[in-house]
Amino acid sequence: MSQYKLKVKKDDTVLVLSGKDKGKQGKVLQALPKKDKVVVEGINKVKRHTKPNQNVPKGGIIPKEAPMHASKVMIVCSACSKPTRVAKKLVDGKMVRVCKKCGELLDQTK
Repeated sequence: MSQYKLKVKKDDTVLVLSGKDKGKQGKVLQALPKKDKVVVEGINKVKRHTKPNQNVPKGGIIPKEAPMHASKVMIVCSACSKPTRVAKKLVDGKMVRVCKKCGELLDQTK
């Protein structure tokens, strides 16, 4: 298992590289670094069979996104809008993620 470092963060746009949703893009809803997995919006949908309860009064089959391995996704650069690998660079005393193709910063400073 890795040392809990993911190159993908929440709210990144990613491209799926393999599996049933290959070629689709989506936004990362959740990053799970201890499991090396990410949850992507609209990708890797599974059906959850639920009994009726207070949250879901009718119960039934509910589609939801399941976690997928982080190695199956690649970040899409917002500047050049291409899937890219990630480089790290020191900017103003902070390590930030940089697009390998165009050199733009992937981390938006707030």
